Amino acid sequence: MTSLWTAEPMSNWIAGFVVLMAKIGVVLAVLLLSAAYLVWAERKLLGRLQVRLGPNRAGKFGLLQPIADALKMLCKEDIVPSAADRVIFLLAPAVVALTALLMFAVVPFGPPLVLWGREIPQVVADINVALLYVFALSTLGVYGVALGGWASNSKFALLGGIRGAAQMISYELALGLSLIPVVMISGSFSLVEIVNAQADMPFIVFQPISFMIFVIAAMAESKRIPFDLPEAENELGAGFHTEYSGMRFGLFFIGEYVHIQVLGALTAVFFLGGWRGPFLPGPVWLFVKIVLVALVMIWIRGTLPRLRYDQLMALGWKVLIPASLVNILITGAFVLI
Repeated sequence: MTSLWTAEPMSNWIAGFVVLMAKIGVVLAVLLLSAAYLVWAERKLLGRLQVRLGPNRAGKFGLLQPIADALKMLCKEDIVPSAADRVIFLLAPAVVALTALLMFAVVPFGPPLVLWGREIPQVVADINVALLYVFALSTLGVYGVALGGWASNSKFALLGGIRGAAQMISYELALGLSLIPVVMISGSFSLVEIVNAQADMPFIVFQPISFMIFVIAAMAESKRIPFDLPEAENELGAGFHTEYSGMRFGLFFIGEYVHIQVLGALTAVFFLGGWRGPFLPGPVWLFVKIVLVALVMIWIRGTLPRLRYDQLMALGWKVLIPASLVNILITGAFVLI
């Protein structure tokens, strides 16, 4: 009887596993390092906008400040309130950080490479329902915010968690509807196929309305000014993570800044041609586009005031959703024609 496990399939499986682990390691390292220095870039840019210096003590230009902050959070005492639900309290930050990291698994960061006669896709996992995967993880991330606020057994934290869950209802539908025209034009839920469909022209040219709706809803998804109602430091102290300290607070922090990078990558993939661009390698182009989107989000944070809660709800239900539905009808008409 011939064995099902021949030497060649076994070697292929091992090579595939090694390549997968390598891709995961590279993506995680780049994401976490970029998140740390995105904090530095934000503090520097906000300092310029507010006519101050920003971090400038730890290293030249303050470049060692992210490392100093990471060491400080790692060394600080991890305090759990005596009346908190300990298990959920400890798990909530991991939910926020993990869902943000997992979303990048389906983002293509370049064309396939050919190494040693083997074609290696520059994406951790190319699945045909990648768009649904992204939305599923995005929705699960809100559980970390809501559970962290509830498990703290603090009124301010609970209010922040409730706001996070209620805010999702206002922007999530518009976020999904804004991408339906992209799927209609590309004919696929795969992010790789969506990037390939933009070989001639990025979708921002055909779908400027979808682009604007997506960016606004994505900013609400990241819970940053002008949509930072779950934190709202002047009302709630720090909102849903008021009672957190040490590295568990750091996980919320990491989740937020990784989320900014993921939303920047998704904006690039859906509307800016993904990794496509002249002269430079694909991963470099994707990184440049992510940085540009992140800098625009920081600029908006330093410019606009926070919305009231009723203004957020009105924006989502009375402006973004109707505009998305009208845009879907117009796109459908053009596709049929």
